[in-house]
Amino acid sequence: MKFTEEHEWLRVEDDLVIVGITEHAAEQLGDIVFVELPEAGTTVSKDDEVVVIESVKAASDILAPLDGEIIEVNEALPDNPGQVNDDPLGEAWFFKMKIEDMAALDEFMDESAYKKFIG
Repeated sequence: MKFTEEHEWLRVEDDLVIVGITEHAAEQLGDIVFVELPEAGTTVSKDDEVVVIESVKAASDILAPLDGEIIEVNEALPDNPGQVNDDPLGEAWFFKMKIEDMAALDEFMDESAYKKFIG
């Protein structure tokens, strides 16, 4: 897994990158009450706002970590947004994307660097 400074995690599965938020982010947000996902087939650029999350504390945008195409979204999340709190690193992924340059993942933190980052 790789991690961004925006508290997203990235996991490679075959030729796709799966994107979600970290446990740290889920804890900071509090109880998630709403998740709006992008449409599959959407082409995104790095730092585009692609997911909207609302919690009892705040609303947040999840940014595209890389340029690519959204191939699949987690259809279960809009009906069960609390899953983000229950299993942020597993079942509560947001979307899968196809990227052109897998080497771009090298710019992100590994788990130990991320743990240092969140202190």
